[in-house]
Amino acid sequence: MMSAGLLVRRAMPFVLAAGIWFAPVPEGLTAPAWHLFAVFVASIAAVLLGAFPLLTSTMLAVAAVVLTDTLSAAKAFSGFANSSVLLVVIAFIVAQAVVKSGLGKRISLFMVSRFGKSSRGLAYSIVITDALIAPAFPSNTARGGVLFPIVLSVAQGAGSRPDDPAGRRLGAYLMFCAMASLAVSSALWMTATSANPVGIQVVKDFGVSIGFGSWLIASSVPALTAILLLPIVVAWLFPPGVGDTPEAPVAARKALAELGPLKRDERITAIVFVLMVAGWILGDTLKLNVTSVAFGGLGVLLLANVLTADDIAKQGDTLATFLWLAVLFAMSGQLNELGFMGYAGQRLASHMGGLSWPATYVTLIVLYVAIHYMFVSQSSQVLALLGVFLDVGVRGGVPAPLMAFALLFASSYFSVITPQGGSQNVIFVGSGYLKQQELYRLGLFVTVFFLVVFLVIGTAWISLVAG
Repeated sequence: MMSAGLLVRRAMPFVLAAGIWFAPVPEGLTAPAWHLFAVFVASIAAVLLGAFPLLTSTMLAVAAVVLTDTLSAAKAFSGFANSSVLLVVIAFIVAQAVVKSGLGKRISLFMVSRFGKSSRGLAYSIVITDALIAPAFPSNTARGGVLFPIVLSVAQGAGSRPDDPAGRRLGAYLMFCAMASLAVSSALWMTATSANPVGIQVVKDFGVSIGFGSWLIASSVPALTAILLLPIVVAWLFPPGVGDTPEAPVAARKALAELGPLKRDERITAIVFVLMVAGWILGDTLKLNVTSVAFGGLGVLLLANVLTADDIAKQGDTLATFLWLAVLFAMSGQLNELGFMGYAGQRLASHMGGLSWPATYVTLIVLYVAIHYMFVSQSSQVLALLGVFLDVGVRGGVPAPLMAFALLFASSYFSVITPQGGSQNVIFVGSGYLKQQELYRLGLFVTVFFLVVFLVIGTAWISLVAG
C-alpha cells in the first residue's frame, strides 16, 4: 500500500500537466506545442520528485501525446529510428563484449597498475584520455562508446557493482566523471562534437569567423581548468568511498602477469573495437555513417560468437534505456519543430532591455544553459536558440566574439545537466551505477561548476584573446 507522501508525489506531475494543459495557450504558440510542453515538463518533474522512474514517466507521456492527438504516432515514435539513439544502444551492447571476452579486465588491470593509487588517480586517467582523443571524434556519443567499456572494466575490476549499496559508489564516481568529461572536452575542441560546426555556421552570420586554432585558443584556459578540477569537484559532491590504495598497483601488475597473452575472444574484440574507433574517427572523411559502423562491429562479434543472442537478451537495462531515450528524443525534437523552443528563447531574451551589457551577457548565458532541461539534443538547441540569444546579446552591447564563444562553449558543457541532456550521457546512465535523482542532482551542480568556470575564467580569457 502506497504511503501518503508517495501518493502526493505521484499526483503532483498529473496536476502540473493539467494545470499547464488547460491554461490559455500563449499568443504565438499553437495548442499542440503548448500541450506537448505540458506533458514533457510533467514527465521530467515526475523523475525529479521521485514519483516515477524515468521509463515509467516517458511511457505514460508518449501514450498521452498520441492518444490526445497532440502528436501523430509517426512523430511520437520517430525517435526509435533515430541514428543517435541506435548508436547509444549498440555501443552499450558492444561494450559488454569488452567485459565478457576478458579484454576489459586486462585493460582495467593495466590502468590500475598505472593510476590506481587512488580513486582520483583513476578518474584523472579517464578524463585526460577523453580530452586527448576528443579532437578525432566528431561524435561525442561515439567517444562515449570508447570510454564506457574502459570505465566499466575499471569499476568492476575494483570490485564495484551497481547492486552493491556501498561498493557502487566508486563505479558511480568514475561513470559520472567520464560523462561530465565528455561535456567539457567537447567545448575544448572544435571537432569534438557535431554541434560545434553547426554553431560556427550560426555565428558566422554575425561576423564572427572561427577556425580550429582560434577555437582552441579561446577554449583552452577555461576548458582545461574545468577538466583538471572535475575529479575533485565530483569527489566532493559524491565521495567515491575509496581513498588512497597504494597497494592496488602492485596487486594489479601481479594479476596482469597471471593473465598471460591475449585469448582468442580478446584479440577479436580488440580488433573489432579498433576498427570501429577508426570508422568513427574517419566517418566524415570516408562518408561512413557512425551508427552503421557500430552495427557492423556488433555483427562481427556475433559472427565470431564473442557475443551471443543470449548475452543481448540478458541486458534488460539496454531495452529500458532505448525506450525512454527514443521517446524523449522525439518529444524534444517535436517541441522544437512546433516552435516552442524558439518561442521560449525569444520571450526570455526579450526581457533583457535596460540591462548593462555585462548583466545581459551573464543573464543570457545562464538562461541558455538552464533551458537545456527541455532539450535532448545539443544540436537542436544550437539550431533553435543560439542565433536568437547571440542576436539579443549583440543588440544589448555584448562584444560579438565574446557572446559567440560563450554560447558555443555552453552548447557543449550544458549537456550534463540532465541524464538525457546528450545522447552520450545515456551510455553511462545505462550502467546502473547512478540513480536518476543522483544524476539530476550531480548534473545540476557540475553544470553550475562549469558555468562559473566559463563565466569567470572564460570571459576574462576570451576577452583577452578574441577581442
